[in-house]
Amino acid sequence: MTTIPLLTLNDGYRIPAIGFGTYPLDNPQAEAAVREALAAGYRLFDTAARYGNESGVGTGLLSFDVGREDIFVTTKLRGADHGFDSTLRAFERSLERLKMSYVDLYLIHWPLPAKDLYVESWKAMIQLQKDGHVRSIGVSNFLPEHIQRLIDETGVVPAVNQIEMHVDFAQSGLRAMHRKHGILTEAWSPLGRGAVMENPVLNRVAERHGKTPAQVMLRWIVQTGSVPIPKSAHPERMRANLQTFSFKLTDEDMRQLAALDSPSHRTGPDPATCTEE
Repeated sequence: MTTIPLLTLNDGYRIPAIGFGTYPLDNPQAEAAVREALAAGYRLFDTAARYGNESGVGTGLLSFDVGREDIFVTTKLRGADHGFDSTLRAFERSLERLKMSYVDLYLIHWPLPAKDLYVESWKAMIQLQKDGHVRSIGVSNFLPEHIQRLIDETGVVPAVNQIEMHVDFAQSGLRAMHRKHGILTEAWSPLGRGAVMENPVLNRVAERHGKTPAQVMLRWIVQTGSVPIPKSAHPERMRANLQTFSFKLTDEDMRQLAALDSPSHRTGPDPATCTEE
């Protein structure tokens, strides 16, 4: 079984260097996939209230003979629950669905600047952390101005910002801001969608290492110091994704892959205008 390295967050807790994503699996699918992922060696599991599969994820984790201290569970606050009191209530519901007494990482799923309640939600998450219900708190899809506002108004720096990130949408400016504040970058959609897999530069790098383009894309994320959260319901792909730790890209590989980056390659919503609930 692959040994997954651990990275230290800015609050002192440690997080596995690769995770298992569960969107868009439903509860039965999530339960089955989580069991397979545990067997393959994953220990970081990512879900969200908005995914509608927290119950399945929790059941899958409980059904496998791994101690709670050996797994790292992330869930997220949905947009409809922004606000101080709403965040506290939403967290309790997530905890019940997960069938756990605490979560390792709780994230604000989207900033939703038009609602202008993400600071109030952040204050509630700080309280949840102080009360011992959450070990680490962070955000997802936040832009620099959103993060800076949280810091300015509360003095508490997020441990994590989970963002769309893949080799052709590298988010270098946002990651630079993360480094400045000691924020870990997590990458959702780390394999992008579609066309990049056929890119000749990516395929030449993969051929040189005897790996697949997907494995190279995950390795690129790891070598930026970020944590990829790939998703798959297929056991063989789950295991293949863990092979990212069996090789290393050269400096020249990294330079060549950097040329694939373009701001036009975003596949998800723009956090500045997103209204996802």
